[in-house]
Amino acid sequence: MRLRVLGGVGLVAVTALSAGCGSEPATTKVVTKADTAAKMKQERAAKVAAAAKVKANELGQIPVLMFHRIIPNPGTTDDRTPQQFRNDLERLVKDGYVPITAAEMVTGKIDIPAGRHPVVLTFDDSSPSQLTLNEVGVPKPDTAVAILREVAAKHPGFRPVATFYVTRDMFGKTVREEQAQTLQWLKDNGFDIGNHTRDHINLRGRSEKEVEEQIGGIAQQINSLASVKPVTIALPYGNQPTKKQWALHGKGYDHKGVFLAGYTPAPAPFSKAFDPAGIPRIRVMEKKGDCVQFCSEAWLDWLKNNPDMIYTSDGDPRTVAYPKFKSPYLRQAFASWSLPY
Repeated sequence: MRLRVLGGVGLVAVTALSAGCGSEPATTKVVTKADTAAKMKQERAAKVAAAAKVKANELGQIPVLMFHRIIPNPGTTDDRTPQQFRNDLERLVKDGYVPITAAEMVTGKIDIPAGRHPVVLTFDDSSPSQLTLNEVGVPKPDTAVAILREVAAKHPGFRPVATFYVTRDMFGKTVREEQAQTLQWLKDNGFDIGNHTRDHINLRGRSEKEVEEQIGGIAQQINSLASVKPVTIALPYGNQPTKKQWALHGKGYDHKGVFLAGYTPAPAPFSKAFDPAGIPRIRVMEKKGDCVQFCSEAWLDWLKNNPDMIYTSDGDPRTVAYPKFKSPYLRQAFASWSLPY
């Protein structure tokens, strides 16, 4: 078969050559621009129908969950026991969530099956309870990484990925080689490494120079240890510097997203409501004490009971699918990805 472009008339000639003597004469099939346009229209119609079938809403909200230590005897309300963490993950599985990283979220690289919802698991302070490797380089039992991998192994499709926001504590390691080994393990196994400032200090009211030293210092250390440039930062205590852009860009760093310690699900990166300099997270807790309305259990319940508000994937990372009435909320930067139905 031979393809020939017929110039100036928008035609493509497809010629079938004869196989040998005595065969039928060669035939030519002409494919016009109109044919190509019709095929593209059919393909788009199929994508629209598929998106509508799963009630895709890629302008919906995404829960970004904030974890700290995973330890047997919690010392603060930010800590979770290993069993509580397992329960947290099993709840996400049951509700149809698939983990993505913070870097994937802020860059719009959300590639999960149709009908599923993204969730971002974030871990602050680089605690040994999150990841400690044994003598053969395997995560120790009951660390956050080990538990996440166990749950993912039980539930195919539940991705064992998360974002770890690192300080100079570096998972309790003080020897450079051990620090490098830990960060490299995270990198090699698909985990995301983020910036949490060098000394975990409150950046509110600090000078631009101090902010750059804190953010740029740990960014340089992470890069020197594992050749990773953090895509996002989680601000200690959720407090922004005097100018919130300082957390995004500065000497030695260029972030695509800044995460706070807020109390709501986050807007989708394709939504006009998305602010890369101030992305809220949700504190992981049951509905009790000072966390009745704004904890993870409450918000996950709310999203489950309000399915039109949650981000639901159409299964195609190259499109942004949503009900037509939500069109005014689409960021112009993603107009070419748009797939309303």
